[in-house]
Amino acid sequence: MERKTYLKWYHKIGYGSGDVAGNVVYALLSAFVMFYLTDTVGLSMGIIGTLMALSKIFDGVTDLFFGRMIDKTKSKMGKARPWMLYPYIGCSVALVACFSVPTAWGHTAQYIFFFITYTLLNAVFFTANNIAYASLTALITKNTDERIQLGSIRFIFAFGTSMLIQYITIDAVNWFGGGTQGWRVVAIIYAIIGLIVNTLSVFSVKELPEADEGMEAERKEEHKLTFLKSLKILFENKYYIIICITYILTQIYTSVIGMGIYYMKYILGDENLFGNFALTINIPMVLGLILLPFVIKKIGGMYKLNVFGYLIATAGRLGVMAAGYIGSVPLMLVFTAIATLGIVPLQGDLNALIASCSEYTTLKTGHRLDGMMYSCSSLGIKIGGALGTAICGWLLDAAGYVENAAVQSSATIGMLQFLYLWLPAILCAVIVFLLYFLKVENANEKLLKEKNMKDDDVDIVYGNI
Repeated sequence: MERKTYLKWYHKIGYGSGDVAGNVVYALLSAFVMFYLTDTVGLSMGIIGTLMALSKIFDGVTDLFFGRMIDKTKSKMGKARPWMLYPYIGCSVALVACFSVPTAWGHTAQYIFFFITYTLLNAVFFTANNIAYASLTALITKNTDERIQLGSIRFIFAFGTSMLIQYITIDAVNWFGGGTQGWRVVAIIYAIIGLIVNTLSVFSVKELPEADEGMEAERKEEHKLTFLKSLKILFENKYYIIICITYILTQIYTSVIGMGIYYMKYILGDENLFGNFALTINIPMVLGLILLPFVIKKIGGMYKLNVFGYLIATAGRLGVMAAGYIGSVPLMLVFTAIATLGIVPLQGDLNALIASCSEYTTLKTGHRLDGMMYSCSSLGIKIGGALGTAICGWLLDAAGYVENAAVQSSATIGMLQFLYLWLPAILCAVIVFLLYFLKVENANEKLLKEKNMKDDDVDIVYGNI
């Protein structure tokens, strides 16, 4: 017997398009904010990296806070959609501010300005928007196949947006006059596009009813859960911890690859090659995500495909490393594409895995914490993204990086090789290890058998019909 379906094709496209808005922020920050601050504004890479890391102290609190607020929200728009809609206005303003550091100010004032705007963008506005967006996967459908489809579609939009931003941004900045003016104009254009698309995405879907009248008493009890009690329940789920760490590592990986613009500029001798590598990453990613739902359905689960995929990714990044040392750009591009194909499965089914983790908590405790559970997506994006950029900044600064130098020191060249060739391969290998233990699908099946329940029964018993 097939599970009930909840979504039409236009709901799936509408939901997925929301990642255009998310990646207008994330792709621009992860790939270019450090480059803008160091090589255009003239700030210290090490200090910027430290400020980014300090900003994450606030993120650690706000991710779980907004997740809990979403769980407690009741409105005509539902739980998550209000939090996706309104905070994006702040995202747009703060994104422009991050790329509008006043050039007439002294360095100390510039650092303070960047820290405040960057923290507001990440710890407040983007956090609320992104957790709400991710939570919708569990709130607009209870069908696992549809959740996987949503994950694939959203990441098709995500990587398509990233590809465009990484490919055209440098040229666009130069076209608008270069320097601080060029970066500011480009940020304004991206922010407006993001605001429009995010609004359309919010109104393209509707959340499912929370419960029928008979479940209202239980839902009131659910809302009485304290934040600390919810936090305790959350961290008792070992799969949440694994997926949270995995999410952070995948975003560190993305940020490290995004810092490749320095590798292109100072080792390959052409920063415009960054666009070619972006195409080699994003085109295989988009093609793979299109096919992923069919592959997962044929295989019958996410676990084996994710582990096997990251084994391929590790092999691919080792190939990039070898090609880099022999100086073959074409081979680097080929192995980059292979590594990307290995990453596809986890990127596409990550939201579905988080939904499975949330279901595990429900089956174990009887409580639904979808908002807090999906906090790991925002936590991973922001902490992983900032840490990746900060780590690169610290290490390059320690190695003696000099912005816009005609020739970098041998120590800096060696560090660039470590960051772009070695570190991505190491991260992929660690993720393989973590994915081996992420057997949440089997754990849920075992719990359902113990409770003599079917998968569909979870939605009815716990008031999500």
